[in-house]
Amino acid sequence: MNRIEETAGSERRLTGLPIGPGIAIGPMFGTVEAPAEITRRRIAAADIEAERARLDEAVAVSRKQLRKLRARLAVLPEDSQAEIAPLLDAYVQMLGPSRLLRGAVQRIVDGLRSAEQAVVDEADAIATALLFANADDLSAGERRAAEVREIARRLVRNLTRAPFRSFAGLPPGSILIAEWLTPADAALIDPARVAGVATEEGGSDGHTAIMLRALGIPTVLGVLGLTAHMRAGGQAVVDGSAGVVVLEPADETLAHARRAVTAFARRRQRWGRLRRLPAVTLCGAAVELQANLELLAELPLVAQSGAHGIGLLRSEFLFMNRDTVPGEDDQAETYATVVEAMEGDPVTIRVLDWGGEKEIEALAIAGIVPEVADANPAFGLRGIRLLLRHPDLLETQFIAILRAARHGPVRVLLPMVTNVAEIRAARAIYVGAAERLRARGVGLPALLPPLGIMVEMPAAALMADALAAESDFFAIGSNDLTMYVLAADRAEMEATTIYDPLHPAVLRLIQMTVEAARRQTIPVSVCGEMAANARFVPLLLGLGVRSFSMNATAVPRVKQSVRTVWLAECEAFAAQVMQQSEPDTVAALIRRFHERT
Repeated sequence: MNRIEETAGSERRLTGLPIGPGIAIGPMFGTVEAPAEITRRRIAAADIEAERARLDEAVAVSRKQLRKLRARLAVLPEDSQAEIAPLLDAYVQMLGPSRLLRGAVQRIVDGLRSAEQAVVDEADAIATALLFANADDLSAGERRAAEVREIARRLVRNLTRAPFRSFAGLPPGSILIAEWLTPADAALIDPARVAGVATEEGGSDGHTAIMLRALGIPTVLGVLGLTAHMRAGGQAVVDGSAGVVVLEPADETLAHARRAVTAFARRRQRWGRLRRLPAVTLCGAAVELQANLELLAELPLVAQSGAHGIGLLRSEFLFMNRDTVPGEDDQAETYATVVEAMEGDPVTIRVLDWGGEKEIEALAIAGIVPEVADANPAFGLRGIRLLLRHPDLLETQFIAILRAARHGPVRVLLPMVTNVAEIRAARAIYVGAAERLRARGVGLPALLPPLGIMVEMPAAALMADALAAESDFFAIGSNDLTMYVLAADRAEMEATTIYDPLHPAVLRLIQMTVEAARRQTIPVSVCGEMAANARFVPLLLGLGVRSFSMNATAVPRVKQSVRTVWLAECEAFAAQVMQQSEPDTVAALIRRFHERT
């Protein structure tokens, strides 16, 4: 929860979202971007072509600016370049044929709107639709809406000749304070000059957050009331690990922050050493730690984390920000890029997991999904149900994955499975895809890559024994499983106290799934927030989990947790937890266990 705490003297402590780990101390400097002047007027019919020409020119200038910005990344570390560049490339691609530009042109022609007004109105309409369509996945909706608004913002500033934000005047060691930053703004920040960043707006999984993490700058976003209380030149402490910003810190706070800077540096050194150490318990039991991947830009983070493979590659990113469904060659090339980058570590690719909450324009244009989201997008035709309704779509994806499998070990994951018939139908298409490739002369092994399922529905957990007999492996999606078990969406403010992965009902379904997998001798992993929480690791180990997939930044902390426990004590602890009936009691037991270790 965001809040401002008044302390002794003039010190103010504000909280937000921890984005870039580390602690920065320095003078505060703000940055503002003057709003673009947009004249809301109707144009004459005779001016339509002139307005279209203005829009075309703004598109060309915007593309040139983004390419120039990409070239400036050469001064950054190689890993940062590799992460940020693909995001800028995606923005360049969005300035090609897109729903935004088509709609803007339509508003110019039919509505007799000026180019800038047409862009703003179309961007607002698309952003509103995206937020509505992503009602049960708020972060995804906000991220997609922000992408559209960022392109619209750049177009409008170029149409109106309004200057862009500049950081050139910031002195070395500055703490950058802003109301908000765009991904393009973040790409302009020089880590040699800016020690820390804090903004009033922004989320933890948006492109701005990804870029700031890549730059290695301590960052806190979403700090309400920040700009109203900052004083240019005054001291500030940014704790990007805890999500805390202290304005005008007292002497004692400064001394504590300086000690924390030293401690964090030592911790990073320890995590750097952990990268090369195995994930084994004190008794020598091996544990598999893998990373989730949503964007190609995150590959460098996976390499830095020490993860051994990708436990969940979300293939939805391939279908977004485009007008057409990606073909076999496009998909195969992208999957092969990821597989090759992992250098022999396994990659688990989840086939397209579309639901009403995931707006993918290309699918709507192709007539595969409705343009308007369902009244309750968390239910209905989604995941494997949609893919089996459109087997050609699934077969193309299977063929692309099988082609990529020639470059390294791959596993294939089916989303939202609830019954045996779905697995059997998908496997028949999978085998048929392999036969097609062999008929084309593509060499494939007799034993195809494993085909497994996400266990993220209560029905799947309750039917785990039957599903395990048809599956090559299980991946427990703890986030959706918790949501469906408790009928609580973690993105809804009113449901935040209800959504709890430590609820005994959730834990019992996880236990049932793990035990069913063990009886059928198939691998089982946990992905989602539970896997990324180092405090939950002993409990999951005690329940029999030996494979975890998480966001890359969580891998060192989870590995540290694995290396400090004995399996016997984890099993005894899990047995104690599974006797409880209240989530608060479970949380208290986990807290005490963590304090002991």
